[in-house]
Amino acid sequence: MSASTTLPFQTAAEALPRKRFTREEVERLLDTDFFTGQRLELIDGDLIDKMGQKPRHAFAIRLITRWLASVFPVEQIQIQLPIEAAGEDRERSVPEPDIAVLSQWKDDFRSRHPRGDELLLVVEVSDTSASFDLSRKAALYARAGVPEYWVLDLVRRVLVVHRMPDGLSAYRLIQLLAEADSVSMNGRAENVRVGEILPETS
Repeated sequence: MSASTTLPFQTAAEALPRKRFTREEVERLLDTDFFTGQRLELIDGDLIDKMGQKPRHAFAIRLITRWLASVFPVEQIQIQLPIEAAGEDRERSVPEPDIAVLSQWKDDFRSRHPRGDELLLVVEVSDTSASFDLSRKAALYARAGVPEYWVLDLVRRVLVVHRMPDGLSAYRLIQLLAEADSVSMNGRAENVRVGEILPETS
């Protein structure tokens, strides 16, 4: 067959089917040690690899935790631990924010994860994941009723503060703060300059 009569290859991007996991499926795989040595987060049925944490990402978590520990008892601060998604999200999402502040310690957290409405603050540190954290994660946390959500963008060196979740999929108030700006949690007097929770550039 000559080249002139062959059909061209389809070059348009194809929406290939992909496996979307449920929470139950992931928990069964965890029970079999299938993910041993891996740190994964289930978001909207996708398993997100959380292992590639660069030093400046880890250091930013330390800086934020140090400030929060000066404001709250240590038992109210949880680092990279699961929280409960809301409604239909529960089946396909188990978010593990970099930092979360509990409104209060509860003994029954030994048998369940805290709900979004049992938190004061969620923080995600973004190195390569800013667009994901500002879209899919923001919608997930808003639906869960997380009252305040911060995204510390290490690339643009800004803090994006989300407040007033609408209970659907968005926050009604979003503020963009630069390094020289100070931020405090809603309703609290304690504040920190954004530059103090950003690792210095090398």
